[in-house]
Amino acid sequence: MTVARAPALLLVGHGSRDGDGVAQFWQLANRLRALAPDLEIGCGFIEFASPSLNEAIDDLVAGGAESIVAVPLVLLGAGHLKDDGPVALVGGRARHAAVGFFYARDLGLHPSILAVAEERARSALSALPGPAPASAGGGTPGPPAAVVVVGRGSTDPDANADLYKAGRLLADRRRLAGPGELDEVVPAFVSLAPPSVGEALSRARRLGADRIAVVPYFLFTGILVDRIREEAADWAARHPGVSVTVGDELGPDVRIAALVLERYREALNGDARMNCDGCLYRTELPGYEHRLHAPLPGLRG
Repeated sequence: MTVARAPALLLVGHGSRDGDGVAQFWQLANRLRALAPDLEIGCGFIEFASPSLNEAIDDLVAGGAESIVAVPLVLLGAGHLKDDGPVALVGGRARHAAVGFFYARDLGLHPSILAVAEERARSALSALPGPAPASAGGGTPGPPAAVVVVGRGSTDPDANADLYKAGRLLADRRRLAGPGELDEVVPAFVSLAPPSVGEALSRARRLGADRIAVVPYFLFTGILVDRIREEAADWAARHPGVSVTVGDELGPDVRIAALVLERYREALNGDARMNCDGCLYRTELPGYEHRLHAPLPGLRG
């Protein structure tokens, strides 16, 4: 009796020119393999690192994979989710017509992601001068504190809006800064969209914070995370009355690896719901009407 082979999992990374960021990707891949030792797992990058997605797909097929589930390591669904991933799978289908391809949704605003982000925020707040932030339910109020959560930024308004939702979910009932404190969570972007890191820090200051923790809402470190640190340091140097610290990115946390497996199973069960209600390709959003029904960039021509 032949036992059916489970579909392979293709871990889709963005890639980075920063070696530390690429190393974090491989750390997450190793945690994923430890969680699912019997699952065939391939890894590829959209850009800036090797192997490419095409190479990763071809390697899985050469190893005997009869079907492949691609799981994008994307926090907020923008172009890499909606364009680059599908284009790679279209190419895979063209080269390997007998292989089945499935596409999972982005990691999204999952409780596991928010839990890791909350930990990074609390850790960053604890590094600020004054009383350490209290856990929910107790503690001594300190100087007013706030959190600035910084995403990559996108030309896709749906993805940018989701960062605001992440900030609201992090603020709601979590009391990051401790009882009686300001406890504001202010969103920002490091590229392509306002507000900038400096603008968000200024907003937190106007709201009354004199202790601000900046949290990169990124899976892995890299050039943009370095830029966040530089912009926060520049702002702090011009505002000596405010204490500013920058926390860590989310990183290769085991909870994120477990979420990758959850997205893999969703795709196989036919329950991979994309963020399509506000998708600029499907909805006539004000100011983005020209993107409605536009072909994917990699499939034009």
